[in-house]
Amino acid sequence: MTQRWLPPAEYYATLPKQLSSGGVLFRDTGGRVLLVEPNYGSETWEIPGGGLEEGESPWRAARREIKEELGLDLVPGQLLVVDWVPPQPDGRPALENHVFDGGVLDEDLIASLRVDNHELKRLKFATRDETARMLRDHLARRVAACLDIVDTSQSLYLENGFDPLSLGAS
Repeated sequence: MTQRWLPPAEYYATLPKQLSSGGVLFRDTGGRVLLVEPNYGSETWEIPGGGLEEGESPWRAARREIKEELGLDLVPGQLLVVDWVPPQPDGRPALENHVFDGGVLDEDLIASLRVDNHELKRLKFATRDETARMLRDHLARRVAACLDIVDTSQSLYLENGFDPLSLGAS
């Protein structure tokens, strides 16, 4: 049997589709996490960030999004977490989320935050317990994992907010 090789464009068209995003974990001096409430969706809270544009890296997307959403021209720090979320019944493909460390915002930086009214309703700094209640479950797990490692110089790989190795994955 003869193998038929596809030209690159045709081959790439056969590959699975997956979305990707870049987000940033900011904290205040009290350790609370910066959350934003987008204008889209139903009363959901997120961390600052968003989807990648064509050809954009997750780190560059995170930087662009914090500038667009909050008016901050800051350089995101180390990668904290990559979290793969499976396809959803509503047709949304798999999503790979990259969360970078935004560091601790002092009072002056917090005072300079501006909410882009086209994208966001408001922002709030929330404790770990509040984030667990305010965020969708997989995002709450992702943020908790980020908080657990933010000061360790480590990065984690998660699946739907869970560490597959701690679940006994093989």
